[in-house]
Amino acid sequence: MFKWILLPILFINLYALEVSMDSAKDDFLRYSILNISDSKDFVCEEQKNDFEVTTEIICAFLKRPSQSIKKIQNDFFKVDTFIKKDTFFISVKPYHKIKLRAEVFDLTKDSTTYEADVTLSKKWIIFGYEDKLPLIKNIQRPEISINFPFFSDKDKLPYVGSLDIKGNPVHIKKVGDVTDYLQVKKYYKAKKYEQCMELADDILMKYPNTLFKAELLYYKIKLYSKLKDYDNVISHSKVFLREYSSDENIPEILSYTAKAYAQIGINIDADYFFDRLFSEHPDSVYTQWAYIYKGEMFEASGGDSKAVFYYKKALYETQNVDVAVSAAYKLAFIRQSESFKDSAKYIDKIINANQSFFMHDLRKSKTIMHNFADGGDYETAQKIANALLNSIDATNDDYETYLSEKALWLAKTDNKQDALVALNTYLKQFPDGEFEHRVQIAKDALFFDTTESNSSVKLVEYDKLIEDYANDSIGNRALYEKAKLQLSEGMYSKVLEAKEELSYLDIQEYSDTDEMINEAAIGVMKKSLESKECKDVLVISNDYNITLSNEWDDGIYDCAMMGGDYQLSKNIAEKNLKSEDISLRKKWLYRYIKVDFATGNYSNVIDASKDLIALIEDDKDSEYKDIYRYIFDTYDRVEKKDEMVSAMSKIENIFGTTYIDIDRYIAVMSIGSKRKDDTMVISFGSKVMDIQRSSNSKAQSPYVEFTLYQSYINKEDYIKALEVIESLDNVELDKTQRARQKYLLGTTLTKLWRDDEAKVAYKQAIEADGESAWAKLAKSAQEI
Repeated sequence: MFKWILLPILFINLYALEVSMDSAKDDFLRYSILNISDSKDFVCEEQKNDFEVTTEIICAFLKRPSQSIKKIQNDFFKVDTFIKKDTFFISVKPYHKIKLRAEVFDLTKDSTTYEADVTLSKKWIIFGYEDKLPLIKNIQRPEISINFPFFSDKDKLPYVGSLDIKGNPVHIKKVGDVTDYLQVKKYYKAKKYEQCMELADDILMKYPNTLFKAELLYYKIKLYSKLKDYDNVISHSKVFLREYSSDENIPEILSYTAKAYAQIGINIDADYFFDRLFSEHPDSVYTQWAYIYKGEMFEASGGDSKAVFYYKKALYETQNVDVAVSAAYKLAFIRQSESFKDSAKYIDKIINANQSFFMHDLRKSKTIMHNFADGGDYETAQKIANALLNSIDATNDDYETYLSEKALWLAKTDNKQDALVALNTYLKQFPDGEFEHRVQIAKDALFFDTTESNSSVKLVEYDKLIEDYANDSIGNRALYEKAKLQLSEGMYSKVLEAKEELSYLDIQEYSDTDEMINEAAIGVMKKSLESKECKDVLVISNDYNITLSNEWDDGIYDCAMMGGDYQLSKNIAEKNLKSEDISLRKKWLYRYIKVDFATGNYSNVIDASKDLIALIEDDKDSEYKDIYRYIFDTYDRVEKKDEMVSAMSKIENIFGTTYIDIDRYIAVMSIGSKRKDDTMVISFGSKVMDIQRSSNSKAQSPYVEFTLYQSYINKEDYIKALEVIESLDNVELDKTQRARQKYLLGTTLTKLWRDDEAKVAYKQAIEADGESAWAKLAKSAQEI
């Protein structure tokens, strides 16, 4: 018993070409059938391997389909397409076994069938199966056999066709081109452009001398223009203009030709046909269409002003509604970038003349509509939404969206009553709709108001609105009003906490949010300065451009220096440098120098220090005398050695020999060492040792001792050299330093003829670090 289960999987109709795939079972065995058909004969061939097994079936078509076919497959086939040398191919590869058969006969029409072995057919069937070929008995025929036809008619009555009044047969020759031409017009009217083109080609092939040749060529040019095949528009228009120069359709053909040249970027040729049309047929409606086409040409090349000129020319010179509406649509779109008000004027013209026109290019119409909404022209946006609504019914997929957009945009206009009607209409038609929540919130926002005077109560109300209507107009309004109230109550930090949320508010609707935030920042900064919370001061200063009165300068400067915000410190100091109060000028000049020193602006430090020294040099107790140290350190950084020595003398004269300057003494001592100025080394090195003794510090040891020792040796003052090098006995040294110290001690003792003591020192050098160079020198000294 056979069991049949048909499972339709895929059907693709590309006008003339049809591809369908079905799956079924035959005697519980699965198989699949792939049907490929076209209006014209095409070839399919099996590709076999060396074992006569079909590995692929390829079908070839002379004409490409109107759209591409995506790769499809099931458990039996993998179907792919490719184009080679302008020929379109379909490739079918099996996963199991495969069989190709041509379907030559239509059993619904043909009464006689037979086994047909053909290479061309309008329909081919491909079977995909695993082992046994389904539905067909594949019986091997002898080489010598007769292929008898099969007749399905049981009774066939005689038929002679039409008879005249005397009963004689009437022979009427069918006029096929007339019927087909009428069908061409019907196809064009129904916008079946592919079928229309194919039938026109067939007529011209079957009836090369048809009386409708001009009309068919005319329709082909119109079709190519509709299909945007501009190369064919141009080539066929040349024939039409040459062969039928007096035809009544010449203005229309000229407009298509000019448009085609413009679309492919050959503007010179386009201008020729535009000029010819404008001069030869100034009153034709196609001249007015051509104004639009020429405007499109200018618009595509960036000539918007010229495009506007031609669109307006079409709009104001035509009596044709379609031309006027098309021109107004072009103007509405192009003027949006310059003036929403001007663009809206043309939208009104379209709505008054033919509001359904917005459906012609729905994507562009939606763009125009949303541009108006984004630009704040909600009135015009809702008009377009309303026009779209009037052009469709409630079953359209976009109906709910348009209805909600109309309601929401109306709610943002001053027309609150119409907005309420629109909002209620949506809520009634779509109580559980996709946009129900937004529409309900917009409805509530229409009547947003509060009369409560108690601040605490109002803040609670605002918080509830913000929570219930977050990221919506009600929530935004509540956020704004809450911030205003907090600002008036001195709750500055609370306002700044909401800074990010406030920044998201529409600047057009809430234009003073930046001023509110700045006022709150000033309030926080003043409170932070009063409480010495420098971290908060610097955060506020970095985040906001705030200018306070001079009374806050000291606190801002101190906080900025503490936090390393030197630019702020410098700005504060700089604005006070020209103060008429000398004491203030000295204070801010000193602070200005400190900032420049911290930022490495040393040339300014030197120049400004001279100005400050001129103001304080007679006052030895000046609180700004530390400037001498700043100028020394500046000379050190810019490597002005002589100036360092001079500045060091000034520091010593003013401050005496103090530990705070020990590094500066070392720096000058190093200058003397590099210059081999032993006197300078001894002078400043001795002071460093005095400072270390008085402070019980060894921070500069053993550098200072080794350097000072060498200068004494150079001056042959061995007694002083011995004192210095022996002073390192009480200093903690690493083993190499200790080996060096003991070796130098030994050499000094040798120079003083104290050889026994020298030998002990050499031995101690070797014991300290036997592998060091100083130990080796000590061993050599022992051997002498």
